[in-house]
Amino acid sequence: MDHFQLKNGTLHAEGVPLTRIADEVGTPVYVYSRATLERHAQVFRDGIAPVGRSHIAFAIKSNPNRAVLRVLAKQGYGADVVSGGEISRAIAAGMRPEDVVFSGVGKTRAELEQALNTGIGQFNIELEEEGVVLAQIAASKGMTASATLRVNPDVDAGTHAKISTGKKENKFGVAIDQAPAIFDRLAKLPGLQMRGVALHIGSQLFDLDPLEAAYRRVGQLVADLRAMGHVIDRVDLGGGLGVPYKAEENPPSPADYGQMVARVTKGWDAMLMFEPGRVIVGNAGVLLTKVIWVKPGVINPYVIVDAAMNDLARPAMYDAWHDFAAVTPNGEKMVANIAGPVCESGDTFAMAREIDRVASGDLAIFRTAGAYGATMASTYNSRPLVPEVMVDGDDYAVVADRIAAETILAAERIPSWLE
Repeated sequence: MDHFQLKNGTLHAEGVPLTRIADEVGTPVYVYSRATLERHAQVFRDGIAPVGRSHIAFAIKSNPNRAVLRVLAKQGYGADVVSGGEISRAIAAGMRPEDVVFSGVGKTRAELEQALNTGIGQFNIELEEEGVVLAQIAASKGMTASATLRVNPDVDAGTHAKISTGKKENKFGVAIDQAPAIFDRLAKLPGLQMRGVALHIGSQLFDLDPLEAAYRRVGQLVADLRAMGHVIDRVDLGGGLGVPYKAEENPPSPADYGQMVARVTKGWDAMLMFEPGRVIVGNAGVLLTKVIWVKPGVINPYVIVDAAMNDLARPAMYDAWHDFAAVTPNGEKMVANIAGPVCESGDTFAMAREIDRVASGDLAIFRTAGAYGATMASTYNSRPLVPEVMVDGDDYAVVADRIAAETILAAERIPSWLE
């Protein structure tokens, strides 16, 4: 469920007509619904209630906007971060340092030190050398870093290859058969408290079976580590639940997921950590755009919109689907291609798709754009960086400015020896 609905023939975000946002802010622009964010946060929390002790760390990479993070902080969410910049965002949004989990395969020494100084709650260690370095930095400061070891369970998540993270050829985690020996060595280091294990096998998952298989493998690892004398008090299960990008899609609900987790982890006697991202923010945002031209085509016309692949990269990167809808539909349909103005053939959002009939000057939205949308935006073709808006009932606020091409140009300089 989301709060982007037709009212009196015009699409609204909660109580705000999208026509008003287009008039006052311009297009393209991301529009988020606070009510949808809060509802999704509550539904996920309710869904995992059967597991008992739990901690939810929102995957900031999916949408790092500070206003979005503030909404989730007020819902009691922590943060799953993968960079020093995301640590800073989490804290700036009001998330507690002890609720921050630092994941990621390429943490720099400077970022490890920043995380220690911030007092974050957990490091998910990706390789033995990282753990050794973290222990050295922590010990030199008279500190102890709380950590888990991320393992790769070699389970195919059944998702797009570019967002699959749990197969042996993927770059994430240590091989699960090597984990006991690595964990044992790290647990002996001063400055490091090894508290458990972590995993994440992929994103946009529609089948719970791969997750269950991965969790069962990790459950055996937990038993083996305890048999070696280690205290395991937490297991980070990652994220990955999918969302419906098409109206007919029906991914597992958080309740379905929670029931599976409760069944598989029964008897683990550990705090279970969750890192949802897309499932929280995906359907809480749309990309509002304006039709520039409807260009006749040899087979189908091209609807050229002012949003482009630099604003929403997922279709170009993953052949991803985003539903396209007119803001003021007239009831008529057309079959068309949808493309942006960037000088790339890949700047195409859809081909030969039946959509609401639109004409030059009409407004439209790409749905389910709240995750991996603005966060992946760029200024390719010297285009402005897309702004972001959050709606709250009958009001809205610009929560990220449009950064003009001129502003970016002003940050560049020509050296004197080229004058």
